[in-house]
Amino acid sequence: MHPIMTVTGEAHRPGRIEVVCGSMFSGKTEELIRRMRRAQFARQRVEIFKPAIDVRYSEEDVVSHDQKHIQSTPIDSSASILLLANGIEVVGIDEAQFFDQGIVDVCNELANRGVRVIVAGLDMDFRGMPFGPMPALCAIADDVTKVHAICVRCGNLAYVSHRKVSSDKRVLLGEMQEYEPLCRECYQKELGVRSLE
Repeated sequence: MHPIMTVTGEAHRPGRIEVVCGSMFSGKTEELIRRMRRAQFARQRVEIFKPAIDVRYSEEDVVSHDQKHIQSTPIDSSASILLLANGIEVVGIDEAQFFDQGIVDVCNELANRGVRVIVAGLDMDFRGMPFGPMPALCAIADDVTKVHAICVRCGNLAYVSHRKVSSDKRVLLGEMQEYEPLCRECYQKELGVRSLE
């Protein structure tokens, strides 16, 4: 993105919020990493944040399922982003569904300051319900990209991250042993509900 020259001649980069959402194994984190690396190549000042609870692959790095990784700052609260993002031009946020609702105001404030904010997260939980702050983030975003995994049962585009293990906890970090991407029809069959013909 090219800076816009203001009347005073100072360079100004317009802020924006980009959301990348979808089910597990759909490439959300991979897309976040791709966009952040492009910003780095453009010599922009970047910082990536992730929830401190996400230690599946690394305590420090954001890591995609296919092992692409980029350095990040683990945080416990969305408010920390505002404190740590001073002077940053592009902010990346991974696994946004695990953050508190304050992440919405944080992203808006950053964008209003002229920061490009790139957010990745699950749009739905394992029950197919909207997940945490993601619906609100999609609503305020300048751009929303929905990415899809492939249903492991039939090969169609996946709709939901089906949990294969018995647990009612909404937040249960896991991988292919715990979750599988399913299309709507296969998910309904899994639940024992016949889809309408």
